[in-house]
Order: sequence, then structure tokens, then C-alpha cells
Amino acid sequence: MTGIVLGSGLGQLADEIEVEKIIEYSDIDPSLKSTVEGHKGRFVIGTLDGVRIVAMQGRIHYYEGYSMKQVITPIEYMIKELGVDKLILTNAAGGINESFAPGDLMIIKDHITSFVPSPLIGVDLTPQTGNRFHDMTYTYDRELSELIRIEAEALGRKLKEGVYLQTTGPCYETPAEIRAYRSLGADAVGMSTTVEAAFAHAMGVRVCGVSCITNLAAGMSAEKLSHEEVQITADKTGVFFRKLMRNVICGLKALDIKE
Repeated sequence: MTGIVLGSGLGQLADEIEVEKIIEYSDIDPSLKSTVEGHKGRFVIGTLDGVRIVAMQGRIHYYEGYSMKQVITPIEYMIKELGVDKLILTNAAGGINESFAPGDLMIIKDHITSFVPSPLIGVDLTPQTGNRFHDMTYTYDRELSELIRIEAEALGRKLKEGVYLQTTGPCYETPAEIRAYRSLGADAVGMSTTVEAAFAHAMGVRVCGVSCITNLAAGMSAEKLSHEEVQITADKTGVFFRKLMRNVICGLKALDIKE
């Protein structure tokens, strides 16, 4: 089954699913409740264009005060209890790459997650996770990422590609931090996603990801950063983003048949 984590601006995609079942995150762990505007905090299970899918309508963030184990609990549930073997991660991000502009979409080709605790600390070893010192060289599945690129071009749009860096949040980064992250090779920055990708990859799931560049990062413009700005740009991009994700999900079904 395909799983998708719906970041800012994409939550409405869950409303397009032919729903079989809705599970609140609090149903699997009473301590879990999304506190971020626009994140409903639930699984929506059903079919989309004939494809079986489970969508996370909102996610759990580390900056909300949860432990890293709690942050990845919904991902673990999708994999172990719902049978997800392919995972699409989406998010809103600040653009660090100076060629990026608000409204761009970026395929995540790699990530930097050293600024938050590893989601694999203390994880019990299983046949899926294997070696404790898990190899992360190919976290983002090349075939799935190529599918996203092809589907976007079929819709008349060329996507960016780059490295995503996760911070703890909830404050935005300083201009000095952004300059440091750029020197490390980051193209975009946000407060989620990499830990979900790392955990899912360790569990043997094929992972791909797309960031919506909602703003230029700190120090790159005269504008102050705000969640409202992020939400507005994400919503404007949402129509195309949702169409792209629907086409990608259908493309994943074709890959299943091919395999």
C-alpha cells in the first residue's frame, strides 16, 4: 500500500479519497494530538483513483514537545499495521538555494538531519531494520523520484531538485544559520520529514519526497518570516501539488503491476 504524509497546503487531498476508515492519531496513542493549524492529525484510509492509499492528514512535529519516538509513531503504525511499503513525504520549506522562488516544488534527493535526534535511537532491531548502523546512502528512491519528475513535466512544470535540512523549530532560522546551512549543501529547510524518511527507510520502505518552497529563508529578503506567509503560499500551490500527487499515486500503481 502507498502512504502519503500531507504537509501544509496538501491536507485537502485527503478529502478527495473514497474513505473506508479514519483513524485519529490519538486512537493509536492517546498522547498524540497535532497542535499545528491545518494539521488534522489523522489517517485517512481508502482509494484514490482506484489506488489503495493511506494519507496522514497532518503530522506530529518534534517542536510540539513530543519525543522523537512519538514523532515517528504514525509512520511506524502505517508500516507495521497498515502495510505501507511506499511512502511519499511532502512539506512546506524555506528556500536556501538562491535560484529558488516561493511556489517552486523541489524533489528531495537527499537530506541533512544532524540537527535533530535520530529516530533510530533505541529502536529494537528487527528483520526490517537489520544492522543498527543503518546505511542511508540511498534514502530517497531514485525510481520514485524520477516518477515525480516525469509526472510534473507531463503537467507542464519542471521541478527543482535538492537537499532538505531539518531543524527542531519552532522558531525560524537566523540569517547566519541559513548561510551556514547553505555552506553545508542544503537547498531548503524545514521542521519535519527527514526523521520520517530515515525511519521508513530503515524499515525497508521505498521513500520519496517533495518540498513546496513557500518562502525565501531568513536574510534572503527584507520580509519577516511567518506561518501565515507559509500557509498562503502553500495554499496557492496546493491545486497543482494535489494534482501532481494524484498522478504520482496512479503511477505507483503502474510500477506495482510492472513488478
